[in-house]
Amino acid sequence: MIASTVPTGGLKRTYPVYVTVMLFSIIVGTAVIGVPLFGFLYGYTWFDWTMFALLYVVTGLGITVGYHRLISHRSFSCPDGVKAVLLIAGGWALQQSALKWGADHIRHHAACDQDADPYNAKLGFWHSHCGWLFADKKYSDEKYATRLRQDPVVMWQHRYYTLIFLSGLAFPFLVGCLYNGWVGGMSCFMLAGIGRTFAVLNSTFCINSVCHLWGNQPHGQADSSRDSWAVSLLTFGEGYHNYHHTHPTDYRNGPLWYNFDPSKWVIFTLSLLGLAWSLRTANAADPQASNL
Repeated sequence: MIASTVPTGGLKRTYPVYVTVMLFSIIVGTAVIGVPLFGFLYGYTWFDWTMFALLYVVTGLGITVGYHRLISHRSFSCPDGVKAVLLIAGGWALQQSALKWGADHIRHHAACDQDADPYNAKLGFWHSHCGWLFADKKYSDEKYATRLRQDPVVMWQHRYYTLIFLSGLAFPFLVGCLYNGWVGGMSCFMLAGIGRTFAVLNSTFCINSVCHLWGNQPHGQADSSRDSWAVSLLTFGEGYHNYHHTHPTDYRNGPLWYNFDPSKWVIFTLSLLGLAWSLRTANAADPQASNL
């Protein structure tokens, strides 16, 4: 068990707005300009692309399985060791700590499309995609973090979040150095570190923007959530967003066997290995619903 104390202060930003702007600008600028320029000058190897793909999957699943379905919605349970691994992987995605991410997401479901919704799609694509990151008022309500603060693993990850996300950038650099020296380290850092972070950030942002603006609403029209199979391809099954808003605690975003939802496959596989249990479903009696 990872010990923690529960802070008594309100839920605040991990960093001030100006730090968020600076980090965002560095990531975007380096990804859009630096990554292609480095590739033009030095090229990227098969190893760099393999590391990009591997870390995209690991960090993406850290968000979808760890931050989202486990921490925010408690759609399944697992040992603390598995939870810690998932939260480290999610921390490598540079999307704030699980405490902040989960509190924002719980608030999103509680007040979808309203003023209190951090990703309010009624404010337009850019606000719901990434503009909400720079709005102080979206981080001010402690009540959405109350349950999360009782989880010692969540608080451990929150306390060491900066070290965790820095290790996620250092890892591809060190592995690249072992493969091909300093040039290998820099090329792997640029593509599998910065480029991958930019890609995962935007794929996650698409759930808040694209999946609230375009797509189908086969499960309900209580809010602006929509299903998008295209977004599911990028986000390991998170694109079935209308189903998710209708049944938020279901561990499957894509409940049918043919729905592309690798996150549910990971959770179901963990359950077969005895590493996850209490998998929650909304329509277990539906003959078309499937764990696969």
